[in-house]
Order: sequence, then C-alpha cells, then structure tokens
Amino acid sequence: MPPTSSTSPATSQRTRVLSGIQPTSLSQHIGNYLGATKQWAELQDDHEVFFFLADLHALTVEAPEPAVLTQRSRQAVAQLLAAGVDPDRSAIFLQSHVPGHTQLSWVLECLTGYGEAGRMTQFKDKSARGERVSVGLLTYPILQAADILIYQAHQVPVGEDQRQHIELTRNLAQRFNARYGETFVVPDAYIPKASAKILDLQDPTAKMSKSLPDAGTLNLLDDPAVLTKKIKRAVTDTGSEIRFDPQTKPGVSNLLAILAAVSSTTIDTLVGQFDGQGYGALKVAVAEAVVAFAEPFATRVRETMADPAEIDRILARGAEQARPVAEATVADVYERVGFLPPLRT
Repeated sequence: MPPTSSTSPATSQRTRVLSGIQPTSLSQHIGNYLGATKQWAELQDDHEVFFFLADLHALTVEAPEPAVLTQRSRQAVAQLLAAGVDPDRSAIFLQSHVPGHTQLSWVLECLTGYGEAGRMTQFKDKSARGERVSVGLLTYPILQAADILIYQAHQVPVGEDQRQHIELTRNLAQRFNARYGETFVVPDAYIPKASAKILDLQDPTAKMSKSLPDAGTLNLLDDPAVLTKKIKRAVTDTGSEIRFDPQTKPGVSNLLAILAAVSSTTIDTLVGQFDGQGYGALKVAVAEAVVAFAEPFATRVRETMADPAEIDRILARGAEQARPVAEATVADVYERVGFLPPLRT
C-alpha cells in the first residue's frame, strides 16, 4: 500500500503519509526495499507518517499457520526498523490493531456491486485458473480502499499492479459522497521518486516478486552464500558485451540496475567500468555488492528480533497514534449512514 496524504490539518501541519506492507514472508526482497521501505524512511523528515503491517490482507490467499503469521508480523517490523523507519517519528502498527479498517470496509462493501468486485484482477485471474478463491480475496480491494479512505488520503502511488485498486477506491469515495454528502477525499495518483526497477533474476522481463520461484528473488535475509549463488546463476543474454539495454539485453541490464542501486553508482559509470569484461566479472561484482549491502541489514533485523517484547511495544504505541484518526472517520461515516450511536452508561 502506497504513501497517501490526509486532509486533516488539526493534528499536524505536515502532510500525513500512510503506507502498508503485507507480512506474507519472512524477508523483504531487494525490490521491496528499494521501491518502498527505503523511501518510507526518507519521508519521515517532512511528513506525519503512519506505516501499517497489513496482517488482515495476509489471510486472503493462503492463510499461514498462526505462529508463522505472528513471526512474520514481528519480522516485518524489524525490517522496517532496519531500513531506517524510526518509531519515534513514525506510527508503526498492525492493521488488525485498528478496528476501524474492517468497520469501514463493511460499509464500503455494501456500496460495491458483486460484478464490480469480481472484475478485480487478482480475483478474476485466480478464478479463471480454477484456483481456490476465498470471499476475502473477492473483498480484498474494498478493504484496501478502506485502508486508504479511513485516513482521508489525498494521494496514492500508481504502480500498474495497483492502478485498478486505486480506481475502485476513487469510485467508492465518490459514490459514498454522492449519496451521503461530502465525507471522503477522493485520492489522486501520487508519483513516487523514481527508483530502480528490479526484475527477476531468472525471468528478467518480470518484476522481482514473491509469487515467482525463489531462485530469481534476492531476499535481504538470505545467507550470503545463497545470494551469491542466485546472482551467479542469473539469466544473462546472447553476446558478451556489457551495456544497458533492457529491450535486447534484459538480463545484463537488470544486473547493472541492481549493482547501481546497492552501490550508489550510476549505470553509465558501471558500463564504463566493465567495458571489455565479461558477464562473469559483472556477476562477481554484483554478488559482492549485494552481500555487503544485505549483511548489515540482516544483522539489524536479528538484533531487533531478539527482543520481541520491544517490537510489541512499538506496535502498541503506533496503534495508539493511528486509532483516533481512524475512529473519527468511522464515527462520521456511521452517523451519515444512519447508525444509531451507542449510549454511554
């Protein structure tokens, strides 16, 4: 879930930013880090920041064992901290710790047509392949809309895989506003700072993803030997010239992009450095740089995971910051739809 901005100036004069990540694995891969969490840390100086772990969304496809989800949730927090997200400057919390997300989702579900939900890409594709699909997968985009709207978001980044979900969010906000009066900000696209596009090592035409075989994914918590092995087995291209050309040399171009990102070097500089050298030399350099980049990150994660009680305290503090914002939106929505407020005795 991408950075978003709030309309409310009451709590802070800074733009409020919200983003979320699913705890669906024990390790972020390098594409996750460069495309999302690295930028999250950079947002803290100038924004009021809310970051959540989307543990409710983690149940939509194939629910993990309870102990596994618990560990993944804590480990996701540890990785945010290792990436530079500071709990003293950011609210870090679990989606399940803020009931407003699901309370708002129900109201939005009742405004969503079955056909509208069924056309969402993930549900439609899995259904067409005959895979097991849950009702949670069907309503997943509506909960995602609630995640955004509950914080009165102005902007949402537009990755191609999220564009359809953002359009649904806009439609639901407009539909609610038209029926019940102006309640939600209709979010616009947010274009994040350009970052390296990291592709799969075994299929350099596809984005690096947990949904692809592990051999093509550089997990930041992988053992150095595993990272090195994956890089040395990365698919390259015909010929031996090292140049950046994603169309005709996607494998080499991907390796150059990875090396540039983890070494803070421009691709043009790297192409010059490897002039006249072969793919083997490039892979060795990429492996060394990735290991040097990942090892300190993994060390910080292990140190944080050694104190799970502190992780839980960070999550509790974050939820205490997020809950009043969410509760205010839900209270407004409930009043507008006509729910009778409970009497306090």
